[in-house]
Amino acid sequence: MRATIIHGPGDIRVEDREYPTIQQPTDAVVKVTASCVCGSDLWPYRGVRPTNEPRAIGHEFIGLVESIGDAVTDLAVGDLVIAPFVVSCGKCPQCLNGVTVACDHLAGWGGKDDAGLAIDGGQGQAVRVPLADATLVKVPGITEPDDALRASLLTLSDVMATGHHAALAAQVGPGRTVVVVGDGAVGLCGVLAAKRLGAERIIAMSRHADRQAIAREFGATDIVAERGDDGVAKVRELLGGVLADSVLECVGTKESMEQALHSVRPGGALGFVGVPTGGAEIPLRYLFDTNISIGGGMAPARTYIPELLADVLNGSINPGRVFDSVMPLEEAPEAYRAMDERRAIKVLLTP
Repeated sequence: MRATIIHGPGDIRVEDREYPTIQQPTDAVVKVTASCVCGSDLWPYRGVRPTNEPRAIGHEFIGLVESIGDAVTDLAVGDLVIAPFVVSCGKCPQCLNGVTVACDHLAGWGGKDDAGLAIDGGQGQAVRVPLADATLVKVPGITEPDDALRASLLTLSDVMATGHHAALAAQVGPGRTVVVVGDGAVGLCGVLAAKRLGAERIIAMSRHADRQAIAREFGATDIVAERGDDGVAKVRELLGGVLADSVLECVGTKESMEQALHSVRPGGALGFVGVPTGGAEIPLRYLFDTNISIGGGMAPARTYIPELLADVLNGSINPGRVFDSVMPLEEAPEAYRAMDERRAIKVLLTP
């Protein structure tokens, strides 16, 4: 099969790899029907995170179950499934508490499972899925979604679930005022999540017209292009002299965290989901003095997918709009370049 392999900074190749097979009785093999490039994939692509040896990459995919191990009982061949961005067991205390990203048997796509067996990356034609019953989420009654639904289902693998996590961590709810820092796919999904949870006012911080348009479509009431102190001043102006009840940090840099922290009113809440990169820090004294609550981290997508899937299927949310480009898998190197150069918000890959 063909799969995307990262060899080093700026070096993405699509190469031949062995087609996956069932290795453990709890495995399933999924034929990928759509995958994508994530903003977090750009960190190793840019050399911010090291790539010590060539490895499969990609952690977001949907597809059809091709085969199952003898211990798999909740899935059947032919099911359309969504893969969250990590493998989880569904039985350990962390999973039972909903924190599937801290599973005792946690594994990542492109890594190794508990038995030390290699796992395929998500940007390929097929993937062996360990702990398939607990990890995968079946899409009921659908095996051939149209393009729009396919895109929205794929967002549940990561970016929509992550935006939702940021909104929950920031205590978004009816009547709250919200600022979203970051206009990538996660930030845009954060806007949609805030709207879904009933926020009264949603300010998207964005300098790009195409992203601003999607933010508006997703429910943003205001756009702020300014940054730093000017951005904080603009938020205060828009909100009648006060700062936001809830702020979603969806980038992960030092600058974005500082922007987010200083956009929250005293007693407000900040939810951070940007993968920390570039020296982002939490100033405890500032939180102490202002009584700002902070939460977030890696989103437990597997916990959120069933709830979000219901809203995708009934048409109340359409997060797939964050995909502004579709490319064949063989063009994965160009997909990375397009996202790295901000020519694309998010690229969907077809096998």
